[in-house]
Amino acid sequence: MITELLLWASITLIMMAGCYNTSLFLLSRRRHRRSRTDRRERFYVFLLACLNEEQVLSESLARITSLPTRDFMALVIDDGSDDRTAEIALAADPALVRLHRRTLPNARKGKGAALNDGVRHLRESGVLAGRDPEDVVLCVVDADGRLDPHVVQSVDPYFDDPGTGAVQVCVRMYNRRLGLLARLQDMEFVVYGDVFQSARRFIGSVGMGGNGQFMRLAALNTLDGDGPWSDSLTEDLDLGVRLIAKGWTNQHCTAAAVSQQAVLSLRRLIRQRSRWFQGHLQSAGLVPLILRDVPTRAALDLLYHLSSPVLILLTSLLPLSFLVALGATTVGSIQAGHSLVSPMWLLGPYLLSFTAAYAYGFVYAKRERDLGLVRSVLIAHVFVFYGYIWFAAGWWGFWRMLTGQRGWLKTART
Repeated sequence: MITELLLWASITLIMMAGCYNTSLFLLSRRRHRRSRTDRRERFYVFLLACLNEEQVLSESLARITSLPTRDFMALVIDDGSDDRTAEIALAADPALVRLHRRTLPNARKGKGAALNDGVRHLRESGVLAGRDPEDVVLCVVDADGRLDPHVVQSVDPYFDDPGTGAVQVCVRMYNRRLGLLARLQDMEFVVYGDVFQSARRFIGSVGMGGNGQFMRLAALNTLDGDGPWSDSLTEDLDLGVRLIAKGWTNQHCTAAAVSQQAVLSLRRLIRQRSRWFQGHLQSAGLVPLILRDVPTRAALDLLYHLSSPVLILLTSLLPLSFLVALGATTVGSIQAGHSLVSPMWLLGPYLLSFTAAYAYGFVYAKRERDLGLVRSVLIAHVFVFYGYIWFAAGWWGFWRMLTGQRGWLKTART
């Protein structure tokens, strides 16, 4: 009886999630129109919070300094590194790259703290003197981030709307061809951007990512606290929600991307996702703010998004309940002397689990045309099983939360 209830509860959750995902998929297919009416010159500052990033920083800075943009700079925030991170920053073009060094015991307190200190440094150093905060755009780039050359030209029109507070670009994996695990991470970010983020443009609930997020300084200035970013393990999620709550509009740009390094070790990947999961759990504290200050439609979507950790933990019980049901059916078949398994008994779980794979494969094939639709759909079937890593990461993150562990599980570069 308990197994049956567990099975039906899990199926109900999957069907609800399926309806939600289908709605967002259909919404994401709508064309998003915008027009340029107030062309203004803007100053772009690229913020790179770095902790021991000698493996990847040089290439990222080379990409930034070669952008075909007139008025910009990069600020490398060395968060107490003990490798060649600072040396690499100093070796870059001094006219375009500045180094801000943080030292212990103030350093290594999380990405949010490093970014907040970087913004304070910009204000105190005089770099922003005489500039209108409305026309200053800060962009967070991870140390392994490789921006498309046309990224500023693609993002800039969104800031013509004075109500736009932030713009998130697409995220890709530049080493996606180095194995199936890297390819699945790339598909994950493409699906998230091209389906969920694109749909949320019409809902008003676009979220910020930790890489490739562009923010108007005037919008950041309206946020409460010691700095724009919180000490959450998912400081980008918090920032996006608080901007919406202040009345700003977050946009998603599909015409440009930042490419980052996919994690090639399954253990390291689960470790990374457990940090994200724990950060989502911490973000439950945003619920009162959402209920009070966010418009209804966007609030409903944000509340659903923040409930995803609970839904993941509940859904993780479905494979177990399915195996128990399969075992009971097998035993019953043996006792009855004939099979109790009908084709529909197998078709149902397939449809519940893999219908989304066809939509995801379609979306991914439009980005990776060399793969083709058939291969993309086949990869999307594997992608369904790839999603199970969130079960392991979820329970790990939940355990860390219960035991009071808040340390930063930084993703190592290769």
